[in-house]
Amino acid sequence: MQTTSAVQEQPTMRQSHPPGLYLLFFTEMWERFSYYGMRGLLVLYLTKTALEGGLGIPEASATLIYGYFTGFVYFTPIIGGWLADKFIGQRRAILIGGLTMAVGQFFLFMQPSLSTEAAAFGMPWPTLVGLLMLILGNGFFKPNISTIVGKLYEQGDPLRDAAFTIFYMGINTGAFIAPLVCGFLAENLFATKNAAGEIMSYGFRYGFMAAGIGMLIGQLAFNLLGKKYLGDVGLYPEGQGADKTKVAVKEPLTKEETDRMAVIFIITLFVVFFWAGFEQAGSSLTLYTDKFIDRNVGGFLIPTSWFQSVNAGFIVLLGAPVAALWVMLGRKGKDLSIPVKMGLGMILLGVGFLFMVGAVMERGGDVADQSIKASIWWLIATYFFHTVGELCLSPVGLSMVSRLSPPALTSMLMGVWFLAPFVAQIAGGYIAKYVEELGALTVFGLIAGFVIFAGLVLVLLARKLFHMMHGRG
Repeated sequence: MQTTSAVQEQPTMRQSHPPGLYLLFFTEMWERFSYYGMRGLLVLYLTKTALEGGLGIPEASATLIYGYFTGFVYFTPIIGGWLADKFIGQRRAILIGGLTMAVGQFFLFMQPSLSTEAAAFGMPWPTLVGLLMLILGNGFFKPNISTIVGKLYEQGDPLRDAAFTIFYMGINTGAFIAPLVCGFLAENLFATKNAAGEIMSYGFRYGFMAAGIGMLIGQLAFNLLGKKYLGDVGLYPEGQGADKTKVAVKEPLTKEETDRMAVIFIITLFVVFFWAGFEQAGSSLTLYTDKFIDRNVGGFLIPTSWFQSVNAGFIVLLGAPVAALWVMLGRKGKDLSIPVKMGLGMILLGVGFLFMVGAVMERGGDVADQSIKASIWWLIATYFFHTVGELCLSPVGLSMVSRLSPPALTSMLMGVWFLAPFVAQIAGGYIAKYVEELGALTVFGLIAGFVIFAGLVLVLLARKLFHMMHGRG
C-alpha cells in the first residue's frame, strides 16, 4: 500500500506519472461528462416553451439563472475543501459529492407537468432541487480531487504542471463527449420532429438522465480502484490517520507561506475577468449560435448543444502538446512564470472574442433577422483561441494552488481558487443579459478589450508576484 508519506518520498526527477493520476483522470472525466452534459442543455431547457419540452423562461431571466447556478457551483468548493481538510478527508468528500450530484441529475430527469407550480425563479420544484444538489455536491467533489492530484507529487517535481494538464485533459474528454451524447438524446433521439425535420418538442430529460448515469460510473471506478492506485493518499484529514506523524503540531504560518497565499488571492482576482468572458460559452454564445450562426453543414443541422464540445475537443487535441512544452521548458530552465502564463491566457481569450465581433459584422451588425447567418468558422476560431488561453491559465492555476498552499490548507485554498469562477459566472450572467439590450457587437467588443488589458497588467506584475512565491513560481 502506498501511503501519503511514501508518495512524498519519491524522487523529484521521476520519469513517469503514478498510476493514481489516471484513476483521477477517469473519475474526473465522468464527473465532467455529467456536469457539461447538463450545462449544454440548461439554457435551452430554461428558454424553450413548455410545449417544446422546456420551462418557457425569458432569455434575460434564464441567463441570470444560469449565471447564479454556475456561480454557486464554484462557491461551495471553499466549504467542501475546508471540511475535507479538517474533518473527513478528500476521498470521503469526493464520494459524498459524487453521489449528491448523481441524485441532482435524476431530479432534473423528473419531467415537470405543465401545471406544476413554480417553486422559485419560474422553475418547478424538481428542477430547483436538482440544481441545488448539483451545487452542493460539486462543493465536496471539485476542490478535493484536484488536491489529490497535487499530493501525488512532491514540491519541485517538474512533472507536476504536466500532471495537471493531463488531468485537465480528463476534464475535457468528459466535457467533449457530454454535449454530443446528451445533445443527441435531447435534440435527436428523443425529440419530436415534424415532417420538415424541425424540432417540435425536445427530450431534455433523457439528456439529464445520461448525465446522472455518467456520474455514477465515475464514482464506481473511484471507489473500487482507489485503495489499489491511491493507497492512503487523501483518505484522512491533515494530521489524522496516515498523516498523523506529518502534522503533529499546529504551527503559525511563516512569512513565506503568507506571501504565497497572497499570490493565490491576487491571481484569483485577475482570473475572475477571464472566466466572466470564457463562460459566455454556455449562455450568450449558445443563444447567439442558436439564432445567428449557420449550423447547416452538408445538409445536416448541427445541434446547438454540440458546440459546447468544441472547446473541450480542442483541449483534448492540444493538452498533451502544451503539457510537453511546459516540461521541456522546465527542464531547460526556461519555463514561463505562472503569472506570465496566466496573463497570456487572458490576452488569448480577448483575441477569441474579436472573432465574434467579426461574426456580428459579417451579418451587418446587430440585425434581428435570424435568416441572416454568420459563418460557423468565426465561432470555431473563437473557441480555438479560448482553448489555448484556457490551457495557459486553468491547469496552471490548479498546479499553482497545490504548490503555494500550506499542506493543512490546500483543499480550502483550492476552494478559494474556485471563488474566481463563482464571481465570474454571476457577472457573466449579467453580461449575457445585456447582450439583448446593448447588442452583441458592443458586448463582445467590450469583453475583448477588457480581458486583453487585464492580461497585460498581470504580465507587468509578474516579476513582483514571482518574487513573492519564494522559489515556487
